Amino acid sequence: MNAPEHHTAVEVHQPQPITVHPPAAPIAPAQPGSVPAVASVVLPDGRVVTGYAIDPAQPEPVTAKPAVSRTAVNVALGGFGFLAVCGGLLLLTSFIAALTAFVTQLITLAAVVFGGWIAVQVFSASSHQGGTTVNIRKAVFKRNHFRG
Repeated sequence: MNAPEHHTAVEVHQPQPITVHPPAAPIAPAQPGSVPAVASVVLPDGRVVTGYAIDPAQPEPVTAKPAVSRTAVNVALGGFGFLAVCGGLLLLTSFIAALTAFVTQLITLAAVVFGGWIAVQVFSASSHQGGTTVNIRKAVFKRNHFRG
């Protein structure tokens, strides 16, 4: 059983470029905020295309990039600030340590001087008493009574 074979012809179409002729009348530029003018274009095959004239999009101006990024500059400035603060804190802690040592020495000196003054007062008071000196060698003691 052989089936009959069907052949179809394939047609290849090549695209033809459309050339646009400039419009017959010049297009007036539209004022901002107003309705743009309607333009008509006649195609080579005779068709007429009507529409609004659109200004071509302007590319964004390219801004020159700095040689060094802002982030790198900020990080560097932050590092310098941190070093400055650390140096200041080091000086502050050194000053506090020196002040503490000085106050400790002043307290020790005051204790030594004050303690020496008290010792002099105690020991000098026992050797020199003020008041009347009584010679009791000639006194007679009878039955725990003093008769002088």
